[in-house]
Amino acid sequence: MEFASNFLTEIIDEDIKEGLTERIHTRFPPEPNGYLHIGSAKAIYINWMIAQKYDGLFNLRFDDTNPVREDDEYVQSIRQDIAWLTGSQPSGGIFYGSDYFDKCYECAVHLIKEGKAYVCDLSQEQMREYRGTLTEPGKNSPYRDRSVEENLQLFEDMKNDKYADGSKVLRAKIDMASPNMNMRDPAIYRIVHANHHRIGNKWCIYPLYDFAHPIQDAMEGITHSMCSIEFENHRPLYEWVVDNCAPCLPAHPKQREFARLNVTHTVMSKRYLRELVETGKVEGWDDPRMPTLCGLRRRGYTPSSILEFVSRAGIAKTDSLVDIKLLEYCIRDELNNTALRRMAVTEPIKLVITNYPEDKTEYFEIANNPKDETAGTRKVPFTRELWIEQSDFAVVPPPKFRRLKPDGEVRLMGAYIVKCNEVIQDENGNIVEVRCTADLETGNGNPADGRKVRGNIHWVSAKYALDADLYLYDNLFTLENTSDIPEGKTYLDFINPDSLKKLTGCKLEPSIADVPAGKQMQFVRMGYYISDSKGTEDGRLRFNRIVSLKDSFKPDAAK
Repeated sequence: MEFASNFLTEIIDEDIKEGLTERIHTRFPPEPNGYLHIGSAKAIYINWMIAQKYDGLFNLRFDDTNPVREDDEYVQSIRQDIAWLTGSQPSGGIFYGSDYFDKCYECAVHLIKEGKAYVCDLSQEQMREYRGTLTEPGKNSPYRDRSVEENLQLFEDMKNDKYADGSKVLRAKIDMASPNMNMRDPAIYRIVHANHHRIGNKWCIYPLYDFAHPIQDAMEGITHSMCSIEFENHRPLYEWVVDNCAPCLPAHPKQREFARLNVTHTVMSKRYLRELVETGKVEGWDDPRMPTLCGLRRRGYTPSSILEFVSRAGIAKTDSLVDIKLLEYCIRDELNNTALRRMAVTEPIKLVITNYPEDKTEYFEIANNPKDETAGTRKVPFTRELWIEQSDFAVVPPPKFRRLKPDGEVRLMGAYIVKCNEVIQDENGNIVEVRCTADLETGNGNPADGRKVRGNIHWVSAKYALDADLYLYDNLFTLENTSDIPEGKTYLDFINPDSLKKLTGCKLEPSIADVPAGKQMQFVRMGYYISDSKGTEDGRLRFNRIVSLKDSFKPDAAK
Protein backbone atom coordinates (compact mmCIF):
# COMPACT_ATOMS: atom_id res chain seq x y z
CA MET A 1 0.00 0.00 0.00
CA GLU A 2 1.35 3.39 -1.00
CA PHE A 3 1.50 6.05 1.71
CA ALA A 4 0.48 9.39 0.19
CA SER A 5 2.38 12.55 1.04
CA ASN A 6 0.75 14.77 3.64
CA PHE A 7 1.61 17.58 6.03
CA LEU A 8 3.44 15.15 8.35
CA THR A 9 5.70 13.86 5.59
CA GLU A 10 6.38 17.46 4.58
CA ILE A 11 7.58 18.16 8.13
CA ILE A 12 9.80 15.09 8.06
CA ASP A 13 11.16 15.91 4.61
CA GLU A 14 12.14 19.35 5.88
CA ASP A 15 13.78 17.89 8.99
CA ILE A 16 15.81 15.47 6.86
CA LYS A 17 16.78 18.28 4.49
CA GLU A 18 18.04 20.36 7.42
CA GLY A 19 19.97 17.42 8.82
CA LEU A 20 17.96 17.25 12.05
CA THR A 21 17.70 13.46 11.96
CA GLU A 22 19.52 10.56 10.33
CA ARG A 23 16.90 7.84 10.68
CA ILE A 24 13.16 8.26 11.24
CA HIS A 25 11.86 6.49 14.32
CA THR A 26 8.16 6.46 15.26
CA ARG A 27 6.03 4.80 17.90
CA PHE A 28 2.46 3.88 18.82
CA PRO A 29 1.87 4.28 22.60
CA PRO A 30 -1.52 2.80 23.64
CA GLU A 31 -2.56 2.62 27.26
CA PRO A 32 -3.45 -1.01 28.10
CA ASN A 33 -6.80 -0.14 29.65
CA GLY A 34 -9.04 -1.27 26.79
CA TYR A 35 -9.05 -2.75 23.31
CA LEU A 36 -7.87 -0.94 20.19
CA HIS A 37 -10.53 0.49 17.87
CA ILE A 38 -10.83 1.88 14.35
CA GLY A 39 -9.55 5.25 15.58
CA SER A 40 -6.43 3.52 16.91
CA ALA A 41 -5.93 2.09 13.41
CA LYS A 42 -5.30 5.60 12.09
CA ALA A 43 -2.54 6.26 14.61
CA ILE A 44 -0.99 2.86 13.89
CA TYR A 45 -1.24 3.43 10.14
CA ILE A 46 0.43 6.85 10.29
CA ASN A 47 3.34 5.83 12.52
CA TRP A 48 3.88 2.42 10.90
CA MET A 49 3.64 3.65 7.31
CA ILE A 50 5.90 6.67 7.91
CA ALA A 51 8.54 4.35 9.34
CA GLN A 52 8.24 2.18 6.24
CA LYS A 53 8.27 5.15 3.86
CA TYR A 54 11.56 6.42 5.25
CA ASP A 55 13.12 3.01 5.92
CA GLY A 56 12.94 3.79 9.62
CA LEU A 57 11.83 2.03 12.78
CA PHE A 58 8.42 1.67 14.41
CA ASN A 59 7.97 0.92 18.12
CA LEU A 60 5.03 -0.36 20.10
CA ARG A 61 5.13 1.07 23.61
CA PHE A 62 2.52 0.38 26.25
CA ASP A 63 1.74 3.49 28.27
CA ASP A 64 1.31 1.60 31.54
CA THR A 65 1.73 4.51 33.95
CA ASN A 66 -1.72 4.15 35.56
CA PRO A 67 -2.00 0.73 37.24
CA VAL A 68 -5.59 1.22 38.40
CA ARG A 69 -7.16 0.52 34.98
CA GLU A 70 -4.45 -1.46 33.21
CA ASP A 71 -4.34 -5.21 32.73
CA ASP A 72 -2.31 -7.83 30.88
CA GLU A 73 -5.50 -8.85 29.04
CA TYR A 74 -5.36 -5.55 27.18
CA VAL A 75 -1.62 -5.87 26.57
CA GLN A 76 -2.08 -9.21 24.82
CA SER A 77 -5.05 -7.99 22.79
CA ILE A 78 -3.12 -4.93 21.59
CA ARG A 79 -0.14 -7.04 20.55
CA GLN A 80 -2.45 -9.37 18.62
CA ASP A 81 -4.31 -6.51 16.94
CA ILE A 82 -1.16 -4.73 15.76
CA ALA A 83 0.36 -7.95 14.41
CA TRP A 84 -2.93 -8.64 12.58
CA LEU A 85 -3.30 -5.12 11.19
CA THR A 86 0.29 -4.63 10.02
CA GLY A 87 1.14 -8.26 9.29
CA SER A 88 4.36 -8.00 11.28
CA GLN A 89 5.94 -7.26 14.62
CA PRO A 90 7.03 -3.64 15.30
CA SER A 91 10.38 -3.20 13.57
CA GLY A 92 11.82 -1.13 16.43
CA GLY A 93 10.64 -3.45 19.20
CA ILE A 94 8.00 -3.67 21.92
CA PHE A 95 8.44 -1.61 25.08
CA TYR A 96 6.56 -0.50 28.18
CA GLY A 97 6.33 2.84 29.93
CA SER A 98 7.21 0.94 33.11
CA ASP A 99 10.60 0.17 31.53
CA TYR A 100 11.46 3.82 32.20
CA PHE A 101 10.16 4.39 35.75
CA ASP A 102 13.71 4.66 37.09
CA LYS A 103 14.57 7.22 34.40
CA CYS A 104 11.38 9.21 35.09
CA TYR A 105 12.27 9.28 38.78
CA GLU A 106 15.80 10.43 37.91
CA CYS A 107 14.39 13.24 35.74
CA ALA A 108 12.02 14.30 38.49
CA VAL A 109 14.88 14.50 40.99
CA HIS A 110 16.87 16.51 38.45
CA LEU A 111 14.01 19.01 38.11
CA ILE A 112 13.75 19.34 41.89
CA LYS A 113 17.48 20.01 42.17
CA GLU A 114 17.17 22.65 39.46
CA GLY A 115 14.35 24.34 41.38
CA LYS A 116 11.87 23.40 38.62
CA ALA A 117 9.64 20.99 40.55
CA TYR A 118 8.10 20.93 44.01
CA VAL A 119 5.97 18.74 46.23
CA CYS A 120 2.47 20.16 46.70
CA ASP A 121 -0.03 19.25 49.43
CA LEU A 122 -3.09 20.81 47.82
CA SER A 123 -6.00 18.47 47.20
CA GLN A 124 -7.27 17.95 43.65
CA GLU A 125 -10.18 20.27 44.35
CA GLN A 126 -7.86 22.96 45.72
CA MET A 127 -5.55 22.60 42.73
CA ARG A 128 -8.47 23.20 40.41
CA GLU A 129 -9.39 26.34 42.36
CA TYR A 130 -5.82 27.62 42.23
CA ARG A 131 -5.48 26.82 38.54
CA GLY A 132 -7.58 29.76 37.36
CA THR A 133 -9.65 29.91 34.18
CA LEU A 134 -9.12 30.53 30.48
CA THR A 135 -9.51 34.27 31.15
CA GLU A 136 -7.99 34.51 34.64
CA PRO A 137 -4.47 33.48 35.69
CA GLY A 138 -3.94 30.89 38.38
CA LYS A 139 -2.52 31.41 41.87
CA ASN A 140 0.75 30.00 43.15
CA SER A 141 0.46 27.07 45.51
CA PRO A 142 1.43 27.92 49.13
CA TYR A 143 3.91 25.04 48.82
CA ARG A 144 5.56 26.36 45.65
CA ASP A 145 8.54 27.90 47.44
CA ARG A 146 9.64 24.91 49.45
CA SER A 147 13.39 24.51 49.47
CA VAL A 148 15.18 22.07 47.21
CA GLU A 149 16.22 20.02 50.23
CA GLU A 150 12.68 19.78 51.59
CA ASN A 151 11.28 18.82 48.17
CA LEU A 152 13.92 16.12 47.71
CA GLN A 153 13.11 14.64 51.10
CA LEU A 154 9.36 14.80 50.57
CA PHE A 155 9.63 13.21 47.13
CA GLU A 156 11.78 10.42 48.51
CA ASP A 157 9.25 9.91 51.30
CA MET A 158 6.51 9.70 48.67
CA LYS A 159 8.51 6.97 46.93
CA ASN A 160 9.06 5.17 50.22
CA ASP A 161 5.32 4.81 50.88
CA LYS A 162 5.00 7.32 53.72
CA TYR A 163 1.90 9.08 52.41
CA ALA A 164 -1.63 8.19 51.37
CA ASP A 165 -3.03 8.43 47.86
CA GLY A 166 -3.86 12.01 46.91
CA SER A 167 -2.10 13.57 49.89
CA LYS A 168 0.80 14.93 47.84
CA VAL A 169 1.84 15.37 44.21
CA LEU A 170 5.02 16.52 42.52
CA ARG A 171 4.39 19.52 40.28
CA ALA A 172 6.51 21.15 37.60
CA LYS A 173 7.27 24.79 38.45
CA ILE A 174 6.49 26.64 35.22
CA ASP A 175 4.05 29.57 35.11
CA MET A 176 0.68 29.87 36.87
CA ALA A 177 -0.18 32.84 34.63
CA SER A 178 0.46 31.01 31.36
CA PRO A 179 -2.37 31.31 28.80
CA ASN A 180 -1.90 27.57 28.25
CA MET A 181 -3.60 25.81 31.16
CA ASN A 182 -1.30 22.79 30.72
CA MET A 183 1.67 24.95 31.69
CA ARG A 184 0.23 26.10 35.02
CA ASP A 185 2.44 23.98 37.25
CA PRO A 186 1.09 20.63 36.08
CA ALA A 187 1.30 17.57 38.31
CA ILE A 188 4.01 15.20 37.08
CA TYR A 189 3.98 12.52 39.81
CA ARG A 190 1.19 11.20 42.03
CA ILE A 191 0.82 8.58 44.75
CA VAL A 192 -1.08 5.44 43.67
CA HIS A 193 -1.25 2.31 45.79
CA ALA A 194 -2.23 -0.34 43.25
CA ASN A 195 -0.83 -3.55 41.86
CA HIS A 196 0.89 -2.92 38.54
CA HIS A 197 0.35 -5.56 35.86
CA ARG A 198 4.12 -5.95 35.27
CA ILE A 199 5.98 -4.82 38.35
CA GLY A 200 3.51 -5.49 41.13
CA ASN A 201 3.97 -3.19 44.11
CA LYS A 202 7.52 -2.04 43.39
CA TRP A 203 6.37 1.57 43.05
CA CYS A 204 3.69 3.53 44.87
CA ILE A 205 4.33 6.72 42.89
CA TYR A 206 3.71 6.99 39.17
CA PRO A 207 4.59 9.63 36.58
CA LEU A 208 1.71 11.27 34.74
CA TYR A 209 1.45 10.84 30.99
CA ASP A 210 2.51 14.36 30.00
CA PHE A 211 5.72 13.93 31.97
CA ALA A 212 6.48 10.29 31.20
CA HIS A 213 5.70 10.32 27.48
CA PRO A 214 8.45 12.70 26.27
CA ILE A 215 10.98 10.93 28.48
CA GLN A 216 10.01 7.57 27.03
CA ASP A 217 10.23 8.96 23.48
CA ALA A 218 13.70 10.34 24.18
CA MET A 219 14.93 7.08 25.70
CA GLU A 220 13.82 5.12 22.63
CA GLY A 221 15.32 7.57 20.17
CA ILE A 222 11.94 8.52 18.73
CA THR A 223 12.45 11.30 16.19
CA HIS A 224 8.81 12.21 15.56
CA SER A 225 6.16 11.68 18.23
CA MET A 226 2.96 11.85 16.19
CA CYS A 227 -0.28 11.96 18.13
CA SER A 228 -3.88 13.10 17.76
CA ILE A 229 -4.89 16.74 17.71
CA GLU A 230 -6.15 16.92 21.33
CA PHE A 231 -2.48 16.85 22.40
CA GLU A 232 -1.63 20.01 20.47
CA ASN A 233 -2.06 22.17 23.57
CA HIS A 234 0.14 19.72 25.45
CA ARG A 235 3.05 20.19 23.05
CA PRO A 236 4.61 23.13 24.99
CA LEU A 237 4.72 20.90 28.09
CA TYR A 238 6.21 18.04 26.04
CA GLU A 239 8.94 20.37 24.83
CA TRP A 240 9.45 21.82 28.33
CA VAL A 241 10.04 18.34 29.75
CA VAL A 242 12.49 17.39 27.01
CA ASP A 243 14.38 20.70 27.28
CA ASN A 244 14.60 20.77 31.05
CA CYS A 245 15.45 17.08 31.43
CA ALA A 246 17.95 17.17 28.58
CA PRO A 247 20.99 16.33 30.78
CA CYS A 248 19.28 13.02 31.67
CA LEU A 249 18.12 12.13 28.15
CA PRO A 250 19.93 10.75 25.08
CA ALA A 251 17.72 12.34 22.38
CA HIS A 252 15.41 15.27 21.66
CA PRO A 253 12.19 14.08 19.98
CA LYS A 254 9.60 16.42 18.52
CA GLN A 255 5.82 16.12 18.77
CA ARG A 256 3.39 16.77 15.91
CA GLU A 257 -0.38 16.29 15.80
CA PHE A 258 -3.00 15.04 13.35
CA ALA A 259 -6.81 15.00 13.39
CA ARG A 260 -8.55 12.09 15.04
CA LEU A 261 -10.64 9.64 13.06
CA ASN A 262 -14.33 10.25 13.78
CA VAL A 263 -16.83 7.86 12.19
CA THR A 264 -20.61 8.18 11.88
CA HIS A 265 -22.87 6.07 14.12
CA THR A 266 -19.86 5.14 16.25
CA VAL A 267 -18.33 5.97 19.64
CA MET A 268 -14.55 5.89 20.07
CA SER A 269 -14.17 6.66 23.77
CA LYS A 270 -12.73 3.66 25.60
CA ARG A 271 -14.79 4.70 28.61
CA TYR A 272 -17.98 4.40 26.55
CA LEU A 273 -16.86 1.16 24.93
CA ARG A 274 -16.03 -0.32 28.33
CA GLU A 275 -19.45 0.73 29.62
CA LEU A 276 -21.14 -1.03 26.69
CA VAL A 277 -19.26 -4.21 27.59
CA GLU A 278 -19.69 -4.03 31.36
CA THR A 279 -23.43 -3.28 31.17
CA GLY A 280 -24.08 -6.11 28.71
CA LYS A 281 -25.24 -3.88 25.87
CA VAL A 282 -22.92 -5.91 23.61
CA GLU A 283 -21.47 -9.42 23.77
CA GLY A 284 -17.99 -8.19 24.66
CA TRP A 285 -15.09 -6.16 23.32
CA ASP A 286 -15.13 -8.35 20.21
CA ASP A 287 -18.86 -7.98 19.51
CA PRO A 288 -19.06 -7.57 15.70
CA ARG A 289 -21.01 -4.33 16.19
CA MET A 290 -18.16 -2.75 18.14
CA PRO A 291 -15.60 -0.50 16.38
CA THR A 292 -12.78 -2.41 18.08
CA LEU A 293 -10.24 -4.11 15.85
CA CYS A 294 -11.06 -7.48 17.41
CA GLY A 295 -14.76 -6.81 16.76
CA LEU A 296 -14.09 -5.86 13.15
CA ARG A 297 -11.91 -8.96 12.75
CA ARG A 298 -14.67 -11.19 14.13
CA ARG A 299 -17.15 -9.42 11.86
CA GLY A 300 -14.96 -10.37 8.88
CA TYR A 301 -13.15 -7.16 8.00
CA THR A 302 -9.65 -7.57 6.63
CA PRO A 303 -6.55 -5.57 7.64
CA SER A 304 -6.22 -4.29 4.07
CA SER A 305 -9.80 -2.98 4.02
CA ILE A 306 -9.29 -1.12 7.30
CA LEU A 307 -6.00 0.41 6.14
CA GLU A 308 -7.62 1.38 2.83
CA PHE A 309 -10.42 3.06 4.78
CA VAL A 310 -7.95 5.04 6.89
CA SER A 311 -6.04 6.03 3.77
CA ARG A 312 -9.18 7.21 1.99
CA ALA A 313 -10.33 9.11 5.10
CA GLY A 314 -7.16 11.18 4.76
CA ILE A 315 -4.56 12.73 7.08
CA ALA A 316 -5.07 16.35 8.05
CA LYS A 317 -5.10 18.66 11.08
CA THR A 318 -8.79 19.50 10.88
CA ASP A 319 -11.34 17.18 12.47
CA SER A 320 -13.98 15.69 10.20
CA LEU A 321 -16.71 13.06 10.39
CA VAL A 322 -16.18 10.12 8.05
CA ASP A 323 -19.20 8.14 6.85
CA ILE A 324 -19.11 4.54 8.11
CA LYS A 325 -20.35 3.55 4.65
CA LEU A 326 -16.84 4.29 3.39
CA LEU A 327 -15.54 1.47 5.58
CA GLU A 328 -18.26 -0.81 4.23
CA TYR A 329 -17.37 0.23 0.70
CA CYS A 330 -13.71 -0.70 1.24
CA ILE A 331 -14.44 -4.24 2.43
CA ARG A 332 -17.15 -4.78 -0.18
CA ASP A 333 -14.84 -3.61 -2.97
CA GLU A 334 -12.12 -5.99 -1.80
CA LEU A 335 -14.34 -9.02 -1.28
CA ASN A 336 -16.07 -8.57 -4.62
CA ASN A 337 -12.78 -9.65 -6.18
CA THR A 338 -11.46 -12.09 -3.59
CA ALA A 339 -14.30 -13.80 -1.72
CA LEU A 340 -15.34 -17.38 -2.41
CA ARG A 341 -18.89 -17.78 -3.72
CA ARG A 342 -21.22 -20.15 -1.92
CA MET A 343 -24.99 -20.65 -1.89
CA ALA A 344 -27.00 -20.11 1.27
CA VAL A 345 -30.75 -19.92 1.69
CA THR A 346 -31.59 -17.60 4.56
CA GLU A 347 -35.39 -17.91 4.66
CA PRO A 348 -36.08 -21.31 3.08
CA ILE A 349 -39.09 -22.81 1.39
CA LYS A 350 -39.10 -26.30 -0.12
CA LEU A 351 -38.92 -26.74 -3.89
CA VAL A 352 -39.63 -30.23 -5.25
CA ILE A 353 -38.73 -31.23 -8.81
CA THR A 354 -41.39 -33.78 -9.62
CA ASN A 355 -39.71 -35.19 -12.76
CA TYR A 356 -36.38 -35.78 -11.02
CA PRO A 357 -35.62 -39.21 -9.48
CA GLU A 358 -36.01 -39.37 -5.70
CA ASP A 359 -32.81 -41.35 -5.13
CA LYS A 360 -30.58 -39.47 -7.56
CA THR A 361 -27.77 -37.07 -6.72
CA GLU A 362 -25.71 -35.33 -9.34
CA TYR A 363 -23.00 -32.73 -8.93
CA PHE A 364 -22.67 -29.47 -10.82
CA GLU A 365 -19.35 -27.70 -11.20
CA ILE A 366 -19.84 -24.09 -10.11
CA ALA A 367 -17.18 -21.38 -10.07
CA ASN A 368 -15.72 -20.42 -6.70
CA ASN A 369 -15.36 -16.84 -7.94
CA PRO A 370 -16.40 -15.79 -11.47
CA LYS A 371 -14.00 -12.82 -11.21
CA ASP A 372 -11.01 -15.05 -10.47
CA GLU A 373 -10.39 -18.01 -12.75
CA THR A 374 -7.57 -19.23 -10.48
CA ALA A 375 -10.09 -19.81 -7.69
CA GLY A 376 -11.33 -22.91 -9.52
CA THR A 377 -14.68 -24.64 -9.04
CA ARG A 378 -16.45 -26.81 -6.50
CA LYS A 379 -18.96 -29.63 -6.86
CA VAL A 380 -22.45 -28.80 -5.61
CA PRO A 381 -24.92 -31.68 -5.02
CA PHE A 382 -28.31 -31.49 -6.76
CA THR A 383 -31.31 -33.57 -5.64
CA ARG A 384 -35.07 -33.81 -6.13
CA GLU A 385 -35.81 -31.65 -3.08
CA LEU A 386 -34.19 -28.25 -2.77
CA TRP A 387 -34.40 -25.14 -0.63
CA ILE A 388 -34.94 -21.72 -2.21
CA GLU A 389 -35.48 -18.24 -0.75
CA GLN A 390 -38.99 -17.23 0.19
CA SER A 391 -38.38 -13.93 -1.56
CA ASP A 392 -37.61 -15.78 -4.81
CA PHE A 393 -41.21 -17.01 -5.13
CA ALA A 394 -44.47 -15.07 -5.27
CA VAL A 395 -47.99 -16.39 -5.79
CA VAL A 396 -49.03 -12.91 -6.89
CA PRO A 397 -45.84 -11.35 -8.19
CA PRO A 398 -45.26 -7.60 -8.28
CA PRO A 399 -44.50 -5.89 -11.60
CA LYS A 400 -41.15 -6.81 -13.22
CA PHE A 401 -40.74 -9.81 -10.90
CA ARG A 402 -38.05 -11.99 -12.50
CA ARG A 403 -38.06 -14.89 -10.10
CA LEU A 404 -40.29 -17.94 -9.72
CA LYS A 405 -44.07 -17.67 -9.92
CA PRO A 406 -46.95 -19.97 -10.89
CA ASP A 407 -46.45 -21.18 -14.47
CA GLY A 408 -43.21 -19.19 -14.58
CA GLU A 409 -39.68 -20.38 -15.29
CA VAL A 410 -36.30 -19.60 -13.76
CA ARG A 411 -32.85 -21.10 -13.95
CA LEU A 412 -31.52 -22.69 -10.81
CA MET A 413 -28.06 -21.17 -10.65
CA GLY A 414 -25.54 -23.40 -12.43
CA ALA A 415 -28.17 -26.11 -12.97
CA TYR A 416 -31.55 -26.64 -14.65
CA ILE A 417 -34.36 -24.42 -15.79
CA VAL A 418 -37.50 -25.23 -13.79
CA LYS A 419 -41.17 -24.34 -14.21
CA CYS A 420 -43.61 -23.93 -11.34
CA ASN A 421 -46.62 -26.24 -11.71
CA GLU A 422 -48.13 -26.34 -8.24
CA VAL A 423 -48.06 -24.44 -4.94
CA ILE A 424 -48.95 -26.15 -1.65
CA GLN A 425 -50.14 -23.92 1.16
CA ASP A 426 -51.23 -24.59 4.73
CA GLU A 427 -54.56 -23.56 6.27
CA ASN A 428 -53.17 -20.09 6.98
CA GLY A 429 -52.09 -19.52 3.41
CA ASN A 430 -48.40 -19.97 4.14
CA ILE A 431 -46.42 -21.59 1.34
CA VAL A 432 -45.26 -25.04 2.39
CA GLU A 433 -43.92 -26.36 -0.89
CA VAL A 434 -43.40 -25.31 -4.49
CA ARG A 435 -43.57 -28.09 -7.08
CA CYS A 436 -41.78 -27.76 -10.39
CA THR A 437 -40.65 -29.69 -13.40
CA ALA A 438 -37.14 -29.33 -14.73
CA ASP A 439 -36.02 -29.07 -18.32
CA LEU A 440 -33.41 -31.77 -17.96
CA GLU A 441 -31.72 -30.70 -21.19
CA THR A 442 -30.61 -27.45 -19.64
CA GLY A 443 -28.15 -28.59 -17.00
CA ASN A 444 -24.79 -26.98 -16.46
CA GLY A 445 -22.73 -27.35 -19.65
CA ASN A 446 -25.66 -28.52 -21.75
CA PRO A 447 -28.05 -25.61 -22.36
CA ALA A 448 -30.95 -26.32 -24.68
CA ASP A 449 -30.88 -24.40 -27.95
CA GLY A 450 -32.88 -21.24 -27.75
CA ARG A 451 -33.83 -21.70 -24.06
CA LYS A 452 -33.44 -18.39 -22.26
CA VAL A 453 -35.12 -17.28 -19.07
CA ARG A 454 -34.71 -13.97 -17.29
CA GLY A 455 -34.70 -15.28 -13.72
CA ASN A 456 -31.67 -16.92 -12.06
CA ILE A 457 -32.01 -17.98 -8.42
CA HIS A 458 -29.78 -19.83 -5.96
CA TRP A 459 -30.67 -23.07 -4.21
CA VAL A 460 -29.39 -25.70 -1.79
CA SER A 461 -30.00 -29.45 -1.81
CA ALA A 462 -32.36 -30.37 1.04
CA LYS A 463 -30.62 -33.72 1.49
CA TYR A 464 -27.12 -32.30 1.93
CA ALA A 465 -27.83 -28.87 3.41
CA LEU A 466 -26.04 -27.62 6.49
CA ASP A 467 -28.16 -25.93 9.15
CA ALA A 468 -26.86 -22.60 10.42
CA ASP A 469 -27.76 -19.32 12.06
CA LEU A 470 -26.91 -16.06 10.33
CA TYR A 471 -26.26 -12.85 12.26
CA LEU A 472 -26.99 -9.60 10.42
CA TYR A 473 -25.51 -6.41 11.82
CA ASP A 474 -26.41 -2.76 11.49
CA ASN A 475 -25.04 0.44 13.05
CA LEU A 476 -24.82 0.23 16.83
CA PHE A 477 -26.13 3.80 17.16
CA THR A 478 -28.96 5.57 15.39
CA LEU A 479 -27.35 9.00 15.91
CA GLU A 480 -25.07 9.94 13.05
CA ASN A 481 -22.72 12.16 15.07
CA THR A 482 -22.37 10.68 18.56
CA SER A 483 -20.22 13.61 19.69
CA ASP A 484 -23.23 15.90 19.21
CA ILE A 485 -25.70 14.45 21.72
CA PRO A 486 -28.84 16.53 22.42
CA GLU A 487 -29.12 18.11 25.86
CA GLY A 488 -30.66 15.82 28.44
CA LYS A 489 -29.66 12.68 26.54
CA THR A 490 -26.71 10.30 26.71
CA TYR A 491 -25.15 8.17 24.00
CA LEU A 492 -26.97 5.14 25.48
CA ASP A 493 -30.29 6.71 24.44
CA PHE A 494 -29.30 6.18 20.81
CA ILE A 495 -28.42 2.50 20.82
CA ASN A 496 -30.02 0.95 17.76
CA PRO A 497 -32.53 -1.73 18.84
CA ASP A 498 -32.21 -3.30 15.38
CA SER A 499 -28.41 -3.44 15.35
CA LEU A 500 -28.55 -7.25 15.39
CA LYS A 501 -30.94 -9.55 13.56
CA LYS A 502 -30.67 -13.33 13.89
CA LEU A 503 -31.84 -15.66 11.13
CA THR A 504 -32.25 -19.24 12.36
CA GLY A 505 -32.88 -22.38 10.36
CA CYS A 506 -30.84 -21.24 7.35
CA LYS A 507 -29.71 -23.79 4.79
CA LEU A 508 -26.15 -23.79 3.40
CA GLU A 509 -24.51 -25.78 0.64
CA PRO A 510 -22.27 -28.52 2.14
CA SER A 511 -18.98 -27.26 0.66
CA ILE A 512 -19.12 -24.40 3.16
CA ALA A 513 -17.93 -26.91 5.77
CA ASP A 514 -14.64 -27.16 3.85
CA VAL A 515 -13.99 -23.41 3.83
CA PRO A 516 -11.17 -22.59 6.30
CA ALA A 517 -12.17 -20.73 9.46
CA GLY A 518 -11.78 -17.00 9.00
CA LYS A 519 -12.20 -17.15 5.23
CA GLN A 520 -14.67 -14.60 3.84
CA MET A 521 -17.41 -15.80 1.49
CA GLN A 522 -20.07 -14.25 -0.66
CA PHE A 523 -23.38 -15.98 -0.12
CA VAL A 524 -24.52 -15.33 -3.67
CA ARG A 525 -27.19 -12.66 -3.95
CA MET A 526 -27.30 -12.35 -0.12
CA GLY A 527 -24.12 -10.62 1.06
CA TYR A 528 -20.62 -11.30 2.39
CA TYR A 529 -20.25 -13.62 5.39
CA ILE A 530 -17.67 -15.26 7.62
CA SER A 531 -17.93 -18.12 10.10
CA ASP A 532 -18.06 -16.76 13.62
CA SER A 533 -14.97 -17.48 15.68
CA LYS A 534 -17.08 -18.27 18.76
CA GLY A 535 -20.04 -20.13 17.27
CA THR A 536 -23.32 -20.44 19.16
CA GLU A 537 -24.03 -21.66 22.67
CA ASP A 538 -25.59 -24.90 21.39
CA GLY A 539 -22.75 -25.58 18.94
CA ARG A 540 -24.71 -24.69 15.81
CA LEU A 541 -22.92 -23.18 12.85
CA ARG A 542 -22.94 -19.38 13.02
CA PHE A 543 -22.05 -16.95 10.27
CA ASN A 544 -21.71 -13.20 10.60
CA ARG A 545 -22.69 -10.92 7.78
CA ILE A 546 -19.76 -8.65 7.05
CA VAL A 547 -21.59 -6.32 4.72
CA SER A 548 -24.51 -6.39 2.30
CA LEU A 549 -23.94 -7.20 -1.34
CA LYS A 550 -24.66 -3.80 -2.83
CA ASP A 551 -24.89 -0.20 -1.71
CA SER A 552 -25.40 3.12 -3.44
CA PHE A 553 -22.56 4.77 -1.51
CA LYS A 554 -19.97 6.52 -3.67
CA PRO A 555 -16.52 6.85 -2.05
CA ASP A 556 -15.73 10.19 -3.68
CA ALA A 557 -18.64 11.70 -1.77
CA ALA A 558 -16.79 11.07 1.51
CA LYS A 559 -13.83 13.26 0.59
